[in-house]
Amino acid sequence: MTESTHPFSTLTPAFIMDAVESQGFVCDCRTLALNSYENRVYQVGIEEGEPLIAKFYRPGRWSDAQIVEEHDFCNELAEHELPVVAPWRNAFGESLFRHGGFRFALYPRQGGHAPEFDNLDNLLILGRMLGRIHRIGAVHPFAQRPVLDSRSFGHESVALIRDRFIPDELRASYTAVTDRLLEAIDAAVAEAGPVRLIRTHGDCHSGNILWRDDAPYFVDFDDARTAPAVQDLWMMLSGDRPRRIAQLERLLEGYTEFNDFDSRELRLVEPLRALRLLHYAAWLATRWEDPVFPRTFPWFNTPRYWNEQIIELREQLAALAEPPLELP
Repeated sequence: MTESTHPFSTLTPAFIMDAVESQGFVCDCRTLALNSYENRVYQVGIEEGEPLIAKFYRPGRWSDAQIVEEHDFCNELAEHELPVVAPWRNAFGESLFRHGGFRFALYPRQGGHAPEFDNLDNLLILGRMLGRIHRIGAVHPFAQRPVLDSRSFGHESVALIRDRFIPDELRASYTAVTDRLLEAIDAAVAEAGPVRLIRTHGDCHSGNILWRDDAPYFVDFDDARTAPAVQDLWMMLSGDRPRRIAQLERLLEGYTEFNDFDSRELRLVEPLRALRLLHYAAWLATRWEDPVFPRTFPWFNTPRYWNEQIIELREQLAALAEPPLELP
């Protein structure tokens, strides 16, 4: 599929401004494309007002009900004065709009920079905020959003790559390591037992948190889904084992000021990391017909990439064999 034939090619500056103005705003003709690959996101200047962020959803990924449920979760958190960037709602309470065959949402612009996860004081603050977010997330479940599980993120991802993308000369190696990895993931999940599943952000990496005035703002709940609470914590951990334990201790110090944490979920940190590795490769593969992806990720789907992927999966398999993190 070429740049000119992909559905997102419709999103010209004029189209974007027409969509925004369909909701009663007057644009000042300034549009700026922001970094986003799954969807398309633009900053749009507004006459006599602050710029808005316009998010155009990838066709076919989420149903209307799933998007609205994400929006409702964000607004529920905002109503409890939590630092999330929630979608704008019109006078009828609507937050999902249509224009020219696209679904889109509008957000206030929020400034800030990525947080420093190496700063333990930052982790204390992030832990407090996530404890509050998860306290609301546990009030009732998602009805439409999916569950993060090994079937969708792991087994289906591996099947896609094995059957359609991995080079023939590497298929045996890839199959061997992923078979063992999936077995280890499923065993770890079973060993952890039935942990509580709640509404989570789902993709809580540094790019989805804006730090400003010594406080975090959580953005982009596009991957919000039902998951254990630790899904929103483990991506903030890095470095060697002592460092990760120190980071975890600080995070949970803040978290448990507002919410309980089930220590059994620590057994899921490395399984969740493994599932993310598998799912990320499958995500790139399923989006490869979008011209932005080959241009942005030219290293993907090359023999070197798959060799490095197999090595990384072997390292993750070794990490799964280590004892889970524990607090002192």
